[in-house]
Amino acid sequence: MQKIRLGISACLLGEQVRFDGGHQLDRFITETLGQYVEFVPVCPEAECGLGVPREPMRLVGMPESPRLLTVRTRIDHTERLVAWARKRVAGLEQEGLCGFIFKSKSPSSGMERVKVYPESGQGTPVLRGVGLFARVFMEHFPLLPVEDEGRLHDPDLRENFIERLFVWRRWREFLAAGPSVGGLVAFHTRHKLLILAHSLGHYREVGRLVARAREMPVPALCDHYQSRLMDALRLKATPKKNTNVLHHLMGYFKRDLSPDEKQELLEVIDNYHQGYVPLIVPVTLVNHYVRKYHPPYLADQVYLHPHPMELQLRNHV
Repeated sequence: MQKIRLGISACLLGEQVRFDGGHQLDRFITETLGQYVEFVPVCPEAECGLGVPREPMRLVGMPESPRLLTVRTRIDHTERLVAWARKRVAGLEQEGLCGFIFKSKSPSSGMERVKVYPESGQGTPVLRGVGLFARVFMEHFPLLPVEDEGRLHDPDLRENFIERLFVWRRWREFLAAGPSVGGLVAFHTRHKLLILAHSLGHYREVGRLVARAREMPVPALCDHYQSRLMDALRLKATPKKNTNVLHHLMGYFKRDLSPDEKQELLEVIDNYHQGYVPLIVPVTLVNHYVRKYHPPYLADQVYLHPHPMELQLRNHV
């Protein structure tokens, strides 16, 4: 399997590029996720020429448009870093990225809740800032899956982000093969239940879009589908939504399951819904019945295999 190309703050790979010459190595990212991705490291502050080590910096001013100042000397590096970021992001278009992992709380790379200090230097900072590079990147790639390493400690957010990486990679493969109406219908068919697990509204919307696929040019159709797909997958797949999908899946076995098998599956789904077992338990049982009864349509459903089992993401949600 070709590895996913993933942008990442360089310090998370153990590169000693932080202001104090240190790093923030994250072993889940490097050792576990790293088996499936090829990293493209970026350190905005070091790469724009501020050196290592360097005086620490922070965001100052209005959260919507803060400036990047050194803490002690109050040298303003805003224009320097933003100009570099725009060039770097333009270059990243050629890298074929499927996502980016930012360094949390960083004034250059934090994707949310970065401290922004008052102009006066007095008072409490607000947690409403976005790092300067992260802002430029997300504005340039608004649909690309992004997260920070701090949020990846949350099992639900981790599973959601990695799921989106694999969907994005499959979408890029679809586009690379030459997009067509038939290809889009096949892609959507495989991903229908995954979309349903995130948003019933988006599931219905993209279903109507695909049903009218021949009414618009293929490029516009693909752009619209991609936008709605990624918007849907940003929404959390809650136990309630997953339970709905699991009951939906049962309908494909209604003529195959014995009364005991049906009762067992209902009990396992209810145990998941009540929070007694993780999602992997009912999904494993459904996959068992898929192999046993070979129902049409289900074998290729991405919902049942959204990412490598070795990552154990559904063991914790």
